[in-house]
Amino acid sequence: MTKSDPFAYARDIKAPNVEKRPVEITQHGITRVDNYAWLRDENWQEVLRDSSKLDDDIKLTLDAETAYYKAVTDDLSDLRKNLFDEMRGRIKEDDSSVPSRDGDWTYWSRYVEGGEYPTFIRAPAIGGEEQILFEGDKERGDSEFFDIGAISHSPDQALIAYAVDRLGSEYFSIRIRNIETGAEHDETIESADASGAVWAADSKAFFYIERDDNQRPKRVKLHQLGTDPATDRTIYEEPDNAFFLSVSKSQSGDYIFISSGSQITSESRFLRADAPEAAPVLIALRDNGVEYYPEHCGDNFYIMTNVDAAVDFKIVIAPVNAPQRENWSDWAPHQAGTQIVSFIPYKDFIVRLERSEALPRIVISTYGGASHNISFDEAAFSLSIRGGYEFDTNMMRFIYSSPSTPDQTYDYDMGGKSRTLLKTKEIPSGHDASLYCVERIMAPSAGGAQIPVTILRLKSTPMDGSAPALLYGYGSYGYAMPASFSPNILPLVDRGAVYAIAHVRGGADNGRQWYLDGKLDKKMNTFTDFAAAGDALIAKGYTGNKKIVAYGGSAGGLLVGATVNLRPDLFGGVIAAVPLYHLWMLLTRFQMRIFL
Repeated sequence: MTKSDPFAYARDIKAPNVEKRPVEITQHGITRVDNYAWLRDENWQEVLRDSSKLDDDIKLTLDAETAYYKAVTDDLSDLRKNLFDEMRGRIKEDDSSVPSRDGDWTYWSRYVEGGEYPTFIRAPAIGGEEQILFEGDKERGDSEFFDIGAISHSPDQALIAYAVDRLGSEYFSIRIRNIETGAEHDETIESADASGAVWAADSKAFFYIERDDNQRPKRVKLHQLGTDPATDRTIYEEPDNAFFLSVSKSQSGDYIFISSGSQITSESRFLRADAPEAAPVLIALRDNGVEYYPEHCGDNFYIMTNVDAAVDFKIVIAPVNAPQRENWSDWAPHQAGTQIVSFIPYKDFIVRLERSEALPRIVISTYGGASHNISFDEAAFSLSIRGGYEFDTNMMRFIYSSPSTPDQTYDYDMGGKSRTLLKTKEIPSGHDASLYCVERIMAPSAGGAQIPVTILRLKSTPMDGSAPALLYGYGSYGYAMPASFSPNILPLVDRGAVYAIAHVRGGADNGRQWYLDGKLDKKMNTFTDFAAAGDALIAKGYTGNKKIVAYGGSAGGLLVGATVNLRPDLFGGVIAAVPLYHLWMLLTRFQMRIFL
């Protein structure tokens, strides 16, 4: 590798020759040729469960591509090691979460130095000896692959149900364990979702999601402890492959919600947690484009919804005994430009997370309507709210971070309006936030839109256009890109590069309308917004022409690929991570509906 041509070394290495096996495909009267259709193993569902069943020719091709990658990046091995050491130095290996109380017990997890998996623990809330619930490193055993899904304790706090995947197939197995004795129940539930078990009130049964052969979360089932899982009753099966199922329990613990959702439509059913054998009751029939998400307090359901053109969502109230749509009435009315992202009802308060102008905020309300916000000072930051286990409490928990500030976990007294810092994420190698500058600029784009751009740089980085920049974007599915702390970005920034996040249309960074203005026939806005962010960085001296590397993964890979084709003059490099390019194949082969 030379300074004038960093890729000279790679150009001397011959890339593997992938065989072309032309296949003609005719759809809608149009015939196209796919030379590489053979690389999609027809046996892919079995391969998910057993990788040894992968077609030999496909495996040889993948192995050749891997060997080629290793060869062309061999000269970067020293840099790769240095970066790895820096990143690992910022990870506290023996870290632990903040304990969360559930009645007489507190629950948390921790890692041990040199370990790979968390240990789940509890202890008496008043103090006392710890009890190990699930020790990830030990539980792995000799499995080549091991992933831990949800681990949930029963309402009587005598049992845990834990979900693990030992194949890498994302089909999880659920087992039950007695906390005091460590004894395992005989039954194992296979082909479950990572979300694991949602317990009935009597601790003698739980609900779970079963995935079908196409990896879709398809059925909600009820398992009675001590019975053969083959006899588990199907509570609900989703008939539409475009809808994914989930099952959850209300914050109050009184109700089980079964929800079906596509990207733009949802539907929910409920049953009492103390009557698991009852038939679930439909709240409102699915209506294309209408989403609603129920919760519970007292005699009412509180429902976050976009019904009646509430683009940025509102919260309505409906009686439990008559929750149908005609009985909904506004509780927190719609405010255009301020999106309600999520909410948690407690006995005396409702907490909602909102987003406006690409910044989050937490709003605390009483059921009588009095509200207040929690304030923060940085130019850009990220917030999340955590429900915890308890309902009758004045304390709520939230996590704050910014591009320069590691995660901070707070408890907030909703009545007293005071916050208590419980933990700041430790960076073992050291971190001085005062060395960095977090900024927010607006980039003018098509149609007069102003695109928020979050920037992290060293205060010492010159603003003369000489610095390189990594510009990240996603812009799909209404996902808002948080301005959060990422230790893996710091080695780049510490070397004088500028890191920027473009909050482009297609995401919901500026509310739900921001998403609608960057999807389907308006998708081009996503790409021009990203280019506008790059132009703004250059115009304000953060970087220079051809010094920007565009970075995006999956749907973000589509973003950077399209933008580089639109504006090849702007970028010096592209990182397209698992890019979503072959959309037609996904739509037809896998019968997917994609609402980018």
